[in-house]
Amino acid sequence: MHQSSAGLQTRMQSLQPDPNAQYRGVYQALKRIIQTEGVFRPLRGLNITMMGAGPAHALYFACYERIKRSLSDVIQSGGNSHLANGLAGSVATVLHDAVMNPAEVVKQRMQMYHSPYRGLVDCLQTVTRTEGLGAFYRSYSTQLTMNIPFQAAHFIIYELMQEQLNPHRLYHPGSHIVSGAAAGAISAAITTPLDVCKTLLNTQENVALNSMKISGHLSGMANAFRTVYRLGGLAAFFKGAQARVIYQMPSTAIAWSVYEFFKYFLTKQQREQEAGPRTM
Repeated sequence: MHQSSAGLQTRMQSLQPDPNAQYRGVYQALKRIIQTEGVFRPLRGLNITMMGAGPAHALYFACYERIKRSLSDVIQSGGNSHLANGLAGSVATVLHDAVMNPAEVVKQRMQMYHSPYRGLVDCLQTVTRTEGLGAFYRSYSTQLTMNIPFQAAHFIIYELMQEQLNPHRLYHPGSHIVSGAAAGAISAAITTPLDVCKTLLNTQENVALNSMKISGHLSGMANAFRTVYRLGGLAAFFKGAQARVIYQMPSTAIAWSVYEFFKYFLTKQQREQEAGPRTM
């Protein structure tokens, strides 16, 4: 569901889609894609996402914990500081996106309607040959401009939800899932305009660029904003918002619940090892 929602989000954010790729909603989009392109079509790009997600998320959460603790000690004498949470999430995002941005470019190009790429290797080789390695980081600044406010809001909302649902900060799976889902949904909704611009830069949607008489490759967030506005007005900035929220809710709920479980498990093991020698 998570990967198929990502594919739908990419399709629904298309600014000038093919008549056969115009969808009224998430369910209708999923149904039509499966009927016309096959049941596995929404899963295109899953392999590159899986390859990048493991190391990127490990780096992400490790960085977040270390920076959050250091800043909380400075800002609030070891207490829970929402400013520290937001700043830690922002720094972690810079490292995470450096790993995931190329994977996101490949994934979105493979998910577009009538994508010319036969598979992962073909996409990597074709983009490198025709556009250069820089194509994989063309949207990096935009990705950071979107993801830094997204992750700052995401971490602050998660920690606020935990203060209400789990004030003693014990391992409580239900509270982690609910807090993670809510944080993902709210953060996704408010940053959808930036995601639309990122999708345009990643896919270099030919029909949209040709209609604006843009030759070559579109680059820069300011240019992306202007192009999106000229093509569809303010409404264009919220294309695919529903699919984006549906995509982020399970993603962040799963990420936080898995992270909190391993944090609890490893901390418990460490405490037992430290207590072991003293009890003998």
